[in-house]
Amino acid sequence: MRTRLLPLLIVLMAGVLLALGFPLAVSLAAAQQQRVVVDRIDDTVRFAALAQFVADADRLDERRSTLKEQLNRYYDTYGIKAGVFNRDGDAMAHAPDGWSVPARGEGAEAFKEALSGRRSQDPPQVWPWQRHGRLVVASPVVRDGDVVAVVFTDSPTGQLRSQVLRGWLLIAAGEAAAMLVAVGAAFRLTGWVLRPVRILDAATHDIATGQLNSRVAAAGGPPELRRLARSFNEMADNVEEVLEQQRAFVADASHQLRNPLAALLLRIELLALELPEGNAEIASVRTEGKRLAQVLDDLLDLALAEHASAALQLIDIGELASERVAAWRPVAEEKGVRFTERTAAITAWADPIALSSALDAVIDNALKFTPGGAEVTVAVAARGGACTIVIADGGPGLSDEELSRIGDRFWRSGRHQNVKGSGLGLSISRALLSAGGGRIAYAHHEPHGLRVTVTVPRIAP
Repeated sequence: MRTRLLPLLIVLMAGVLLALGFPLAVSLAAAQQQRVVVDRIDDTVRFAALAQFVADADRLDERRSTLKEQLNRYYDTYGIKAGVFNRDGDAMAHAPDGWSVPARGEGAEAFKEALSGRRSQDPPQVWPWQRHGRLVVASPVVRDGDVVAVVFTDSPTGQLRSQVLRGWLLIAAGEAAAMLVAVGAAFRLTGWVLRPVRILDAATHDIATGQLNSRVAAAGGPPELRRLARSFNEMADNVEEVLEQQRAFVADASHQLRNPLAALLLRIELLALELPEGNAEIASVRTEGKRLAQVLDDLLDLALAEHASAALQLIDIGELASERVAAWRPVAEEKGVRFTERTAAITAWADPIALSSALDAVIDNALKFTPGGAEVTVAVAARGGACTIVIADGGPGLSDEELSRIGDRFWRSGRHQNVKGSGLGLSISRALLSAGGGRIAYAHHEPHGLRVTVTVPRIAP
């Protein structure tokens, strides 16, 4: 979630900083240019005052010489082209020699504007990337209310562009510093907001995997998340209490029913002594009674398996699987089933008693449904961070619909209703494995049969 929330915050903050930075940069460039323009206007006003009475070259040659000298000194000192031009464009005085008013472009427009009696107040903005840009300012020379000449300056913009660029670099540095501060604040903010969410997610995962005592410490984060943590803890307490009551009920009911059932079976045996030997009804009642006793025993085992915590140890899975294969081999030989094992010395974390019980349930099912002459294989292998025990049988197998239901409590395939069992063995196996971080999966075995994969972690949970 942090990887999705953090870029969003960073993009929003970057957008805000850019929205503030661009107008500031434009304003800075305009202010720098305006300062230069005001300075040039002051210069043109000074030259206009000198040129105001230079109209007749014959009688005012001294004033013309003074104006020419001032313009040359101005050009030599600042490198700014300057001149005073009559209305027809002829030069009254100018520096450097040979320079004239441009015939078109910004200079021509400024000259025409000055002829109409207006100074250059707002020339086009000069940007740092305009390497050959010039700043043109023109002011009218007015005498007796008429414009008799125009003072024209053409300034290089290198220094102006450098000043604007330095100002922009300072703005960029400030934006970068503000962005770093904003990113740091975003990290702290998202960490503060999402930390309770991560804790809540971990607690939810723990409860989903069977650790019902996991809770959330409602101590940090926004008030809404602290309230959510308290509500989550209350919900977890209620769920744990309800499940504990269910387990206690199943365990107590299974335990309490065993004595009446044992007494009932004893009375059936006494009644059978008074009936003819081989009575079909008595045999059927005995079978159902024994099946009911098996169901009660399995219910009690299931309740204990779901309630008990796993005593995890680092054990040799191959050795344990070999022991279970050896224990079930007489059953396989009696039935005529080929029992093959492919094991290796692979260590993993598991509760040896729980894993043995789970393997017993799976192997029992495999031998139960595999006909004589067929094969049951047990293979142990390592896959990444897990160890797998694959039990494949040669029985009739299950359909896709049946495969999706296998492991449900009391579920049995309609084709196998007459086979001995309660439908709880695989449910008990799943509960035993889940307590230790293991799992059990089912798949088709080609060409026919069922393949059961028991997985336990090789890394300590």
